[in-house]
Amino acid sequence: MGINKKRIGIVAVILVVCAGLGSAGYLFFNMYEENGLLGNEIDSLEQSLGITKTYLENTRRDNTSLTELLGNERGTNEILSKNLEDQFSKNVALESQVVSISGMVQDISGTVGTLQKLSQTDKELLKKYSKVYFLSENYIPSRLVFLERTYLLDASVPKQIHAGLEPFLQDMMRSASSTGIDLKIASAYRSFDEQMSVKTGYKMLYGSGANQFSADQGYSEHQLGTTLDFTTPKLKILSTQFDKDAAYAWLLENAYRFGFVLSYPKGNSYYQYEPWHWRFVGVGLATKLHGEGKYFYDLTQREIDNYLISIFDR
Repeated sequence: MGINKKRIGIVAVILVVCAGLGSAGYLFFNMYEENGLLGNEIDSLEQSLGITKTYLENTRRDNTSLTELLGNERGTNEILSKNLEDQFSKNVALESQVVSISGMVQDISGTVGTLQKLSQTDKELLKKYSKVYFLSENYIPSRLVFLERTYLLDASVPKQIHAGLEPFLQDMMRSASSTGIDLKIASAYRSFDEQMSVKTGYKMLYGSGANQFSADQGYSEHQLGTTLDFTTPKLKILSTQFDKDAAYAWLLENAYRFGFVLSYPKGNSYYQYEPWHWRFVGVGLATKLHGEGKYFYDLTQREIDNYLISIFDR
């Protein structure tokens, strides 16, 4: 009985040891398998790490190349930017030159136009012909037109004027009529021969006294075709009494607006006072004289000549 218990104890111990060894073996086997799997994973990771290292190295090289390219591009861009700035500066300078040249061309064109206009304007129209300048017997205005008969004191006797002043005269006559002023024209253009006949007739009547109110042939403003003698149907003649009429007052106040000025006011050194004698000199010059309270013969010929080019400007 005692021997059986020992055996049983030994067997039990053996069984425990065997069970322990079995469990240890099982654990060892599982650990072995897990270690194998871990080794495979480590191998995979090492391979991935190698690939990653290779990729990083390639990327680093690419980055280095890109950095170099970027540096080169930056340098190129700086050069291009500098070139662009230089070109812009050149363009600005060129544009300034173009503007300057354009201005010069316009100035030249304007000068050419002015010279052409001046060359086509009769240079005699603003000369001081009363005892100063002389018109030959061959001088005739370039363009003469007949006056409207309604403007004439004697409608049966046709009269002519320089065509250039026609629109100014028409405006003035209409303006005067609209305010109740009945202006009439007694004298207009006279040729050299007509003026000689007039002067001869005055000399026969007044002798040397005719020189006080009548110009010799060649010295008369009437030969220019730009001078008119005004009166009214009431007066009918050329008389200093014209300055008592409302028509004269109207002319003094308004004639300059249409380019007409009084040639021989009181106290002039050429002829006796002639309130009826009005000469067309252009709106510009007439306005200047009216504004300054001066008369045509108060100015120098050089001052007057500045207005020749604009004599028929409206």
